[in-house]
Amino acid sequence: MTDDTTKNGPDATAADAAADAAAYVENETAQEEATQPDPLELLKAENGELRDRYLRLAAEMDNLRRRTEREVKDAKSYSVAGFARDMLAVSDNLRRALDAISPETKAAADAGLSTLIEGVEMTERAMLSALERHGVRKLEPVGQKFDPNFHQAMFEVPNPDVPNNTVVQVVQAGFTIGERVLRPAMVGVAKGGPKPAEAETNSVFDEKDA
Repeated sequence: MTDDTTKNGPDATAADAAADAAAYVENETAQEEATQPDPLELLKAENGELRDRYLRLAAEMDNLRRRTEREVKDAKSYSVAGFARDMLAVSDNLRRALDAISPETKAAADAGLSTLIEGVEMTERAMLSALERHGVRKLEPVGQKFDPNFHQAMFEVPNPDVPNNTVVQVVQAGFTIGERVLRPAMVGVAKGGPKPAEAETNSVFDEKDA
């Protein structure tokens, strides 16, 4: 049997088939390897996703902590608001009782009445001091510009000597608790005077003239 016969025989056909199969498998393997993502890139992507999740969770926890602290602070600051408002009614009655005593009566009062008046005054001061220790503070609006957030206008007082809408009289004291208004001050405001801006301008001109 010659070499040509060997090459053209069944063995040659089998060898070619095996070579084709090997080439096919090698080609498929190469394609699979080409389509599979790089493990390093997968790790980087997973790491980035975990980092984003961590940052979001940390931000949520920080917001929750701040919100909880604010709620606890508000609870401490404003939990006594209802009680403090009721105590203001008692303080108002003490003040009315003191205002009902005329200066003449005070001056002519005997020892017993003087002691009673002094006791009522001390009680009022002690009550206001106790409220202040719990964050309740009295407003002092006289001479200030009327502010609807803190004041309630009851009437107008003609007074050309002060800027318009200046608080000139307090009918009922106002109070705040923390940063909130517990009770607005009932006030009388000036009417007929210069506007605040005009008053400031006039004072500047007066200083220059002087």
